[in-house]
Amino acid sequence: MALVAQEIPRVGLVMESARLVRWLKKIGDSINQGDPLLELETEKTVVTIEATASGRLVQVLLESDQEARVGDRVAWIDSEPTSNASSTSAENPHSVPERHDASSTAGSSETLRSASPASAARHDGRVRSSPVARRLSAQHGLDLARVAGTGPRGRVQLDDVRRAVAAQSAQGPQLSSMRRAIARSMTLSNATVPQFNVMRAVDWTALQVARSRIGASLPAGWPKLSVNDFILQALARVLLKCPAMNATFSGDPDLPEARIIQASGAHIGLVVALEDGLLVPVLHEVERFGLPELARRRIECVERAQKGGLTREELEGATISISNLGARGPDRFTALVNPPQSAILAVGRQRDCVVARDGNIQIRPISELCLTVDHRVADGRLASEFLTQLVEILEGGEWRT
Repeated sequence: MALVAQEIPRVGLVMESARLVRWLKKIGDSINQGDPLLELETEKTVVTIEATASGRLVQVLLESDQEARVGDRVAWIDSEPTSNASSTSAENPHSVPERHDASSTAGSSETLRSASPASAARHDGRVRSSPVARRLSAQHGLDLARVAGTGPRGRVQLDDVRRAVAAQSAQGPQLSSMRRAIARSMTLSNATVPQFNVMRAVDWTALQVARSRIGASLPAGWPKLSVNDFILQALARVLLKCPAMNATFSGDPDLPEARIIQASGAHIGLVVALEDGLLVPVLHEVERFGLPELARRRIECVERAQKGGLTREELEGATISISNLGARGPDRFTALVNPPQSAILAVGRQRDCVVARDGNIQIRPISELCLTVDHRVADGRLASEFLTQLVEILEGGEWRT
């Protein structure tokens, strides 16, 4: 038997812990590396975690509704299963290493029994609580670590959460888990990423013509093309033409290990507004797809983000994101880079503007674009050229379908 530990991976820069929603495999099941193994609820969404090894699942160390920290071991996989070992493991889970995680060397049960409720309320970095108490605390954005538990060994019960909710009502609600994650990420961005902005207007006239023409030629059943689909395709083309912008910064700039890491394809995030925050799902290898297929993938990705069904890969790997607040948005705005990405494009609302064209006064549909860039990756000249090329493509008439 060759055991491989399945650990909780970090999803995004600021994730610290997650709650197990459910296992997608049972003890004794054969699995391949990369198979969906479990679902985790992070502060922002539910993500599917894949198996890190091939073999047979012989023990799970975490139950549904329990929390685990990044790096915790949650299962054992036998990478060299035999029929005897598999059956033994399934019947006797103690034939593999005992339950533990990376954050602890848990004391004896006698030590736990003798601990006071206040100190026992937290175990291995997690708060002892009932599932219904966790659900109610999440609904009210309540931090369970600040709730005094009255249950066995300091376990937080439903009544404890109800009292805490009543007590905080006069003080205002605490941050929801998503709001807290956004706060950490944006604080990290503002404090550690030196950012600058370049701006330019874009004329949508030619794009509107192309959008109507291409949309009319699509077979029945294909999704309607949006402006974001054209921006995605244009961004992908510019990223490949300007590889220095298709990169992320890694490491401490004061250390020799610091690197600028270039991406091999066009991986672009799309900011999706939710009722209580936002998510940035990533569309990978955008350069491979024509507009109709890109529209289909965008719609599916946005729907998964809204329903909390994104995979880990759909939240990672982008070098740049698009933030488009739509027709009811502002004329122009700036956005903060979403680490570890190196840029974000803010798209202002489209409005009719009076412009001069070939010596004549015309009314054209115009938007203001603002590109925010990580100064560690690129300088003003490169960013300006990048934005100029993007506008030239958007104002041109050549699109891949």
